[in-house]
Amino acid sequence: MKMNFIKKANILQILVLTLVLSSCTKEKKKVQIGDAQLPKSTLPKMKPLTNEHPKLTAEYINSKKRSVESFYNKTWPNHSANGSFLVAQNGQIIYENYEGYANKRDKRLITSTTPLHLASVSKVITATAVLKLINAKRIDLDQKVNTILKEFPYPDVTVKTLLNHRTGMRNYAYFTDRDKTVWDRHNRLTNQDILTIMATKDIGLEFKTDTRFSYCNTNYAMLALIIEKITKLPYKEAMRQIIFKPLGMKNTYVFDYERDKDTIVPSYKGNGVEIGKDYLDAVYGDKNIYSTPRDLLKFDRARNSGVFLNPKLFKQVFEPYSNERKGEKNYGLGIRIINWKTGQNFYFHNGWWHGNTSSYITLPKEKVTIIALSNKFTTRTYQVRKLSRLFGDYPFPMGRGEKEE
Repeated sequence: MKMNFIKKANILQILVLTLVLSSCTKEKKKVQIGDAQLPKSTLPKMKPLTNEHPKLTAEYINSKKRSVESFYNKTWPNHSANGSFLVAQNGQIIYENYEGYANKRDKRLITSTTPLHLASVSKVITATAVLKLINAKRIDLDQKVNTILKEFPYPDVTVKTLLNHRTGMRNYAYFTDRDKTVWDRHNRLTNQDILTIMATKDIGLEFKTDTRFSYCNTNYAMLALIIEKITKLPYKEAMRQIIFKPLGMKNTYVFDYERDKDTIVPSYKGNGVEIGKDYLDAVYGDKNIYSTPRDLLKFDRARNSGVFLNPKLFKQVFEPYSNERKGEKNYGLGIRIINWKTGQNFYFHNGWWHGNTSSYITLPKEKVTIIALSNKFTTRTYQVRKLSRLFGDYPFPMGRGEKEE
């Protein structure tokens, strides 16, 4: 009788163990579903990178923190900064600082949760959503844009040439500001307006598509329309579902002119005079994302995880496409690159819109993230690239940083 009881107990334990293992296997399979296997009704989503290793020692953190803090105090002496700043490694914050006014009128200070305008760093985030849609096989990298946006007038332009700025299209800020028959600047311009103008006002290309690189905001305004067309959602909602919500970026959003115009953090000239809005402030994709360094750290680590994109596509993101003239400066798919002869590569994107300047630096080898945002105009934001020398062989000169969007 006792032996039978033990046998039954053992059988019961084996059954329970089998069920648990089966459940774990199913859960594992569920987690491992790639973007390309998702049902067409389900959007691909960014996945957070957690539990990065190795953990930094307190001694290491303090050593780097002293060096970063010294750089910060020399770059912005006497608390002259007006913005947000963060340096992290392996997802762990080494140093951060928040100074100055989010709004000078009501004396509201900038804190770690204050969203600032990213300017052209928004392009990295727009590109990320497009790359996820490519990864999920909703669009192809080499797909012609006129197969997605039917009125798009340039037959040779592809999704890829939008991403790497090789379309030959003209900047919308230039072809809408001089001729009232093209656009009346008393009206706010939208992304759809840009497309309609190019389709109906005989706006020619600046050069033949894919013959050279030319940085152009129009490319990313069109990518935002592609995101909307493919997801069947407004850009701001698609970005929320694909990137912001899954990564827990709680202080990040796309600026909606009517909803946010009176509540956003304004920007200022170098002398502290507030800069008003103009007719270009409703265009998104190339700009108009507001975020914080802590949210951007989550974003950066997710982009550097093994599940962001399939390996082939991920490699293409960091290839140089603007090298028809030999040199160090290059552009990938939504990221700027410096390629040194030593084989060392540096990945970043800067931004400038009104009084907002921004710098996003990602060092994949060293797992380092550097973020600087300012809502009071200064080129000092771009100098933070020099901090990369603390973590690897990045031969930046001691001179001032360059103003590259």
